[in-house]
This record gives sequence, C-alpha cells and structure tokens, in this order.
Amino acid sequence: MRRRTLLSLTAATALGGALTACGSAITGEDSSGGGADGGSASGAVRVGHLPSALFAPLYVADAMGYFENEGITLELTPLKSGQDGVPMLSNDQLDVMVAGFSAGMFNALEQGVAFKVVGSMGISPGDPANSPTALEVRQDLLDDGTVSEIADLRGRTIGVAGGPGATGGYLLAAMLEEGGLTLNDVEISNLATPDQEPALTNGSVDAATPSAPFSSSIEEAGIASPLAVPAKGTTGTGVMYSETFVGAELAQGFFTALAKGAQELSADGKQTDEVYQILADTLGQDIEVLKASPMYTYLPDLAPQPEQLEAMQSVWIDAEQITYSEPLDIAGIVDASFAEAAAG
Repeated sequence: MRRRTLLSLTAATALGGALTACGSAITGEDSSGGGADGGSASGAVRVGHLPSALFAPLYVADAMGYFENEGITLELTPLKSGQDGVPMLSNDQLDVMVAGFSAGMFNALEQGVAFKVVGSMGISPGDPANSPTALEVRQDLLDDGTVSEIADLRGRTIGVAGGPGATGGYLLAAMLEEGGLTLNDVEISNLATPDQEPALTNGSVDAATPSAPFSSSIEEAGIASPLAVPAKGTTGTGVMYSETFVGAELAQGFFTALAKGAQELSADGKQTDEVYQILADTLGQDIEVLKASPMYTYLPDLAPQPEQLEAMQSVWIDAEQITYSEPLDIAGIVDASFAEAAAG
C-alpha cells in the first residue's frame, strides 16, 4: 500500500483552489512584450509553466538566485496545459515551456510546428508506497473481488485528467501495460483531478489516476486504494525551447540554472524545509500539505528522455490520439546538448 498521510478532504480541495488561483502570484511581468530574440538584450526569459510542485526545479532555481546569477530575469506565464503553450512557443510568445507532453504536441510537430525538447522534469520513483501518481480503484470493487489485478479493469471506466491524449493518459497506459491492457481496452473519462474523488464516490468511474495529495485523500477516506503506480523512470513532462531560443545567448545559462535547481532536490523525493518553504511561498500552497505529499524525483542534469517520448508516441498512435501513422523521428525533436553542458 502507498503511504497514508494525515491529509484531509479539505486540504486536497484547498490545494486544488490554490493551483487555480495562484495566477498573478507567480506570473511576473507580462510576457507579451518580449522580442523574438528571447529577450536576451534585457536578460528576460519568458517561461510558460503549469503551476505545480511537479516543476519544483524551476521555482527552486529562481528562489535560490541561480537564474539571476546567469543574468536572467524570469517572466513566468501560467498555463492550463502544455498543449495551450505549444502555439505560444512556436510563435515566439514564449521562450521556454515547462509542462506535460501530449498527443496534441506530437500532432503539432508532425504538422510543422517547430520547437525542441531539451530536458526532463519529474521522474516517477516507482515506489508503490510513495508514488505521486497511482491507479486508484474503487474500494467496493476491490473488497468484493471484482477487481483484484489490472487485467480486471478491461472495459471499465477510468478517470484521467486531460483524457487519453494527455500526460495522465500516458501514465495510465504505462500502468495498464503491467496487466496486458492498453488505453483501447478501457473507457476513459476526462476528469480534472479534483473531480475524480466525487466520481469514484458516486460510482461514475471505476478507477482514476489522481496525483498527490488527492490520491492520499482518496485513500484516507476509504474511497479507493492503489492497484498500480508508474514504473520507476516513467515521465511525461519536460522542458521545451522555442526554435529561436535554442540559439539564444541565454539558452545555456537558463538550463544550467534550472539543473542547479534540480540538484537542490533530494533523490528520494523528501525535500528540505527550505525547499518546501520555497514551493509553499511560490505556489500559495500549505507547507504541511506539501510535506505530506509524495513528490517526483529529478535527474541532476535534467537530461531529456527520448525513449519515453518514443513510448508516448507509440501509445498515442495505437490509441488513435495521434493523427498520423508513420512515427516521427524523435531524434529530430530532442536536443540534449544543454543538459550535457550543464552536467559537464
């Protein structure tokens, strides 16, 4: 079983509100006025992000002055999803995006939209007792033996934030694979993470893939229990550069600072009080909720993970979430040079 914390339903709901409401607290200056050169003359770098502890290296590096040391001022623009930032990245409205990958992103690349995947973000620890994401199955189905293994979920409805073509859909596919199932073998309901608990409670879904702290809250309430977690090394998020910013003067300095932020994070996901305070202050979240929630781990150089991109593309082609059938050459999408330089 995964770790059960003292999180309450109220705490999980409050966090959901914080994520929605954080907006101006972490936005910085208006990013619409930057130039096509990535703001290199002024030192400004426009970064689109999903406000979440999942992207801790960004906030830690900023708070610890690593970007400032590189002569960089961040202009943070919150996004609802990584897909929302793709056109902004391709049109040089953003220099960098730190977000989840999606089937829509691959479709955009196939259609000629240009940007590079230069790094990774959160990596699943693969620890069943301490995973930030889990496949939670309704407790009544587990108790009466209707579901005892992943294969028993065939034909059942599973709640996933963003649906099958989102990062959550890929993480679900990775967990279903353990039982010989694919996304095509289940019914997927597009449910925002805060909506998954009531859906499990009223029986409108049989399982869901909430992230912490929502997963912990669901378990504590006796609504559901975890049947699987993503395997160690699984990731569906990363760092993307616009084609213009790839060649910009500040591109390496930005990544080096970002990697230094990752190096401040512990390998087991249990962070220092200083890091938790940075995340609480930046995201407007309760520090005790953060401390009680399992967190992802991060590579010290934030190296991109092309094999994960290959797996995503394959999953989404099979699930018909991608509009093309001939896979893209992932080597043409990834640029690992920034991570290599940061590690050197």
